[in-house]
Amino acid sequence: MLKGKKIVVVMPAYNAAQTLRKTYEEIPMDIVDEVILVDDCSSDETVAVAESLGIHHVIRHETNKGYGGNQKTCYRKALSLGADVVVMLHPDYQYTPQLVAPISYMIVNGLYPVVLASRILGNGALKGGMPRYKYFFNRCLTWFENVMIGQKLSEYHTGYRAFSREVLETIDFMRDSDDFVFDNQMLAQIVYAGFGIGEITCPTKYFPEASSINFRRSCRYGFGVLLTSLQFRLQKWHLGSFKIFGSR
Repeated sequence: MLKGKKIVVVMPAYNAAQTLRKTYEEIPMDIVDEVILVDDCSSDETVAVAESLGIHHVIRHETNKGYGGNQKTCYRKALSLGADVVVMLHPDYQYTPQLVAPISYMIVNGLYPVVLASRILGNGALKGGMPRYKYFFNRCLTWFENVMIGQKLSEYHTGYRAFSREVLETIDFMRDSDDFVFDNQMLAQIVYAGFGIGEITCPTKYFPEASSINFRRSCRYGFGVLLTSLQFRLQKWHLGSFKIFGSR
């Protein structure tokens, strides 16, 4: 706990058997109260590794529900456990678990209700091996989103993020996509609801065992991001009504 607040780390997993142990062993358990791993019907030994590590809560989807569907299970379980702060950490070791503590402190101390670990601040993305085409589209999409959504974030596409309980109870993330655009829709909902978003510099690593979507899925994600941003602006201008911007 931090200042009496319960910290829960959630890990949406898919074929993470090779990297899960290294990720889990670096989580600062001196402040983390519970760890949840949700396996999205992996074809490897992710669940067996998780159980051997003694992870508090291991949930397995019998069918693949997608990246967004996996996160929905993560957040619902965390809320049911009484989490005050929920940190999403990918188990593929692309992001360092050592930032769990500073991210959590930012929320517990009331600085921001949402914190993103940015790969772009400090040039961490290219240094860590992000493919240049992904970096280019990251910058283009982020520029468009900042214009449409009215923010000044360095990126919207990191998979390392943390939320206060109030945020997760206010936005209706269950209305979001089960695919990768879930991340983006969630941030749009958060801004629409009036919550502030903080960022922290995060180094990243790209290597064969780290999860990454292919070019075709990246394009699909990109179009989803553009659509979400346009929906946000139309909703703000009262020129449209979209279900993801409803409250619980």
